Amino acid sequence: MTNSSTQPVGALIVAEHVFKSYPVGSSTVDILKDVSLTVSEGEVCAIMGPSGSGKSTMLYCLAGLEKPTSGEVALLGRSLTRSTRKQLAELRRSELGFVFQSYNLMPTLPVFENVALPFRLRGERVDRARIEEALSSVGLAGRGSSQPSSMSGGEQQRVAIARVLAQRPRIVFADEPTGALDSRAGRLVLSELRRIGGAPGQCVLIVTHDPAVAASCDRVVFMRDGRLVDQISSPTTESVASLLAALEARSEAVSEEAA
Repeated sequence: MTNSSTQPVGALIVAEHVFKSYPVGSSTVDILKDVSLTVSEGEVCAIMGPSGSGKSTMLYCLAGLEKPTSGEVALLGRSLTRSTRKQLAELRRSELGFVFQSYNLMPTLPVFENVALPFRLRGERVDRARIEEALSSVGLAGRGSSQPSSMSGGEQQRVAIARVLAQRPRIVFADEPTGALDSRAGRLVLSELRRIGGAPGQCVLIVTHDPAVAASCDRVVFMRDGRLVDQISSPTTESVASLLAALEARSEAVSEEAA
């Protein structure tokens, strides 16, 4: 996996036989176990699974924020496992967007400057119209002068999402992007993520525990015990909830047997 010619046509995220382990004392704990996944352009894909199944670790490895113990990951045809730190940093700045549960806002900067920060860090001209459009798309029109400390947690999350939207990345990685939002704000955010993921040459990968969020995606892949075990295309809230409940029941049964 050294260049795009070795990947499926239209594949923007490709993981092949990814393993991830962490040392614990004198032993190791296996978090990801031989995971392979492809996400194509124009696709919004969700990752679901019981607590502790490896969802967030998978997202971090695919985004280049964690290095797999073994296996290959490529984004936009570029091998992450063979890239230098500088190359990874440049890729993250120019092509990737991240939405995490922690808002990562600068508390001393107003909302507008928080959204503008990536432009300034790259030494680029701040695109005021693009920033105002991003804030409007998440329901924060006219809030550019507000301080993060004056906003609710849900509003701060929307600022963090607007910051991603203003950069217009080709790939967005989102970890529970609607977890702190009310239903109206959640719908706004999901609509924007769908708009990004549905565009040619772009995609979105979401980790979520919410069947309704997963049902808004094009495909849902399910993890259990560090492995991808199932997937649903054209998901519904009911089909997602049913399969997730079955996986959680299986995980509980395995835990009881081990005890």
